[in-house]
Order: sequence, then structure tokens, then C-alpha cells
Amino acid sequence: MKFDYDKEPNRDILCIDCKSFYSSVECVERGLHPLKTMLIVMSGADNAGGLVLAASPLAKKVLGITNVTRSNEVPYHKDLLIVPPRMNLYMQKNVEINQVYKSFVADEDHSVFSVDESFLDVSDSLKLFNCKNAYEMARKIQLKVKEQTGIYVTVGIGSNPLLAKLALDNGAKHSKDFIAEWRYEDVQEKVWGINPMTEFCGIGHRTVKRLNWLGIRSIREIAEADPYKLKREFGVMGLQLFAHSWGIDRSFLGQKKPAAKVDKSIGNSQVLPRDYTRQDQLELVLKEIVDQVASRLRSSQLKTGCISVSVGYSKGYLDSKGRTGWSKQRKVSLSNNTKVLSEHVLQLFRSEYNFQDVRHIGVSYSKLVQTDVLQLDLFSDPVQEVNEERLDFLIDTIRKKYGFKALIHASSLMEGATAVSRASLVGGHAGGNVGLSS
Repeated sequence: MKFDYDKEPNRDILCIDCKSFYSSVECVERGLHPLKTMLIVMSGADNAGGLVLAASPLAKKVLGITNVTRSNEVPYHKDLLIVPPRMNLYMQKNVEINQVYKSFVADEDHSVFSVDESFLDVSDSLKLFNCKNAYEMARKIQLKVKEQTGIYVTVGIGSNPLLAKLALDNGAKHSKDFIAEWRYEDVQEKVWGINPMTEFCGIGHRTVKRLNWLGIRSIREIAEADPYKLKREFGVMGLQLFAHSWGIDRSFLGQKKPAAKVDKSIGNSQVLPRDYTRQDQLELVLKEIVDQVASRLRSSQLKTGCISVSVGYSKGYLDSKGRTGWSKQRKVSLSNNTKVLSEHVLQLFRSEYNFQDVRHIGVSYSKLVQTDVLQLDLFSDPVQEVNEERLDFLIDTIRKKYGFKALIHASSLMEGATAVSRASLVGGHAGGNVGLSS
């Protein structure tokens, strides 16, 4: 199988990333230089600390930390600032920065990839902004974002979204001007030279293990492999791996997206504020999670036919089976009733829990069916089932109008409960202005 680059899409695609976004926003808010300040954004920084969510480039360089470093692993440094997250502020800045991007391209040529990353197709905008090439456009965008927000952005330029993303991740972040350009003619030198393979977007550690089992240990060896052998091992994704290794990506930003599909699963998980050793407190948190996720099911008119409970132990803790945690699931009759699902989750949890020290816990619902029909149980009181359905609807309506804390279970005020403290979080982290006082 061979590819003719002359017949492949050849656009001017920019993949733009805000450099250390959360930490950069915090630096700018404090009047500090994002690239010359040692600052980390840490969950729970105002209360004992948790995980590092973002670190400024200087903090990463000097302290050698990553975005998943635990608070007790962060080295002491007199110049280091540790601040709590402000997710609402980051969302606001994200909107502001993307408005800058939109001033350079049409809406259909702009796509938000994540909170700090976006794609732009500037092919039709170069003449409008008197740019000879995509590099000049990238510089204009960099300067405008810096001027309006104080944030530095890195830019990957490519003939398609894949090459732009690879240029960003493996070139732009290490260049002096924070820009890198990878075209089809650069594939063999630059794309094949990506090492380790996990630095290639879409290839994780599990995929690497499977590739190694096939005797493949580099991107170049993927490109030189038999594509049909890859398909036998990975299915359709094997052919995609092969095409990507040659820099082939036929997607484009303006294409119409397919109709939204029902999610394969809906769930919620929490990293607990401390090690939980009491079963009653763990079950209290589980019931709160069940309540929250069941509400999401009902808002989407979904019911679940399978529940899953996952537990992660404290750092360094191993149970009698040598595990660091466990996950179990069970098929159930279709339901989105909080009380029913809570009973199933607690039964599943009790069947495996054996007084381990727990730091991470989660609940997930799968085998989802979209329906608003109430299926009565022959072995239950139909009047009670209808009343429970109405009660769930009433609680959802009140919370939707007045907020989650307007109506809570009394148990959420007990020791170990987390629902009230998490109600004001955004994406699992603090969304308020507490950071300014730090």
C-alpha cells in the first residue's frame, strides 16, 4: 500500500496550544511573566494539597515536576508559588483566546480541541491578512494573543490536522519562536523520528506493547509494516496507524459532524481529599456519586443496564491479592432511579471491599438506552415506583433552578461526605476566586 502525496489534502493547518495554560493565566493575573516565574496550580492548594494540575515552564525545568505530581513530591524552593485552581477563570480566558482565533478565520475553519488547544485552517485567510505563508499568519496570531491576554502560544503548522498536531507536540514546544512546520516532505525525517512512540498522538502505552509484540519498535517500522497485518491485530485502527505513520489524515475542519450518538457510558469518579479507611464514609460518597450521575441519566432520558464500581487504594497500598485497586460491574434491569441504582452500587461495593485504605472511587453506568418509559417491576409496589420516579423528577427540577446545594440529603452533612464541597467545583476543581488571596 502506497500513498501519493500529490492527491492528499494540502492545506495550511495551525494547531495552537496555550503554553502551560492554567499556570500562565495565574501568572498574568498576578502581573508575573509566565515564562520566568516558578508557579504551580495544585488541587487543594488552600487545604493540604493534592495533585499538580499545571506547572509553569520554569517550574518544570528547575524542579523536574509534571502535571500529575503529588503535593508531597514537589521539592521545596523559596521562589515557588503554589496556587489553587480557578476553573471558571480558565474557561473565561479560553473563550477570550478563541475569539482572537476566530478573528483570523471563518467559523467553519476553527475547531476547539481542548481547553488550551485549537485548530485553524488559514488556507483561505492568508491573502486577507497579507501573509505570504502560514508561518507569517502563525506569528500574527501569537502576537495578538500575547497582546490581548498576556498568554504565550505555541503553533504547529501542517498540511493536515495530524501533521500540525505532530509539529506542535514534537517541534514547536522546543523551538525558540514556539513554531514548527511539518509537511509531507518531512514525514520520513521528522515523523518517523518521533521517539518514544508514545509522543505520537493516538499511540498510548498499551498500543506500544501490542506493537512491540509484533516486533515493531518505531514509527518508521509501523510505516514499513504490512498494513493488513496491522489490521488483523488492531482492526480498522491498524490501518489508521499505518496511514498516520505516513502523515496521512484526510479529515478537514469544515466537514459536517455526524449526528450526536448516545454516550457509551456515563460516570463520575473522585480523588478523595484524604485516605478513607471507614466503610460507612466510603458508602456515603458512593451514594452521593450515584445521586449525581443518576440525575445526568434522567436529564438525557437515559436508563442504564449495567453498573460499574471502581476503587483505587492509597499510594503504596497493596491488598492480599497484590492489587492497587479493583473494578467490578453487574448487569441490572434498566433504571435511572437513584434509590434503585444506589442499592445495586452498594451491593457491588460490599461484595469486594475488605477494609482497604481508599483514595480514589468511581461509579459508571453503561449499556445505556434512551427512553422515558417507566418499566414497572412485577415484584415491587407500582405506586411506590411511580412516587419514586416523581420524587427524582422533583429533586432534579429544584436543583436545576436553584443549584445542587438547594436540596441535599442530610447524610451529605456528615463527616466524610464530599458532595457539598464539590458542588462549586468546575471540572472537579475549584472554580472561584480563592486563588487571588494566595
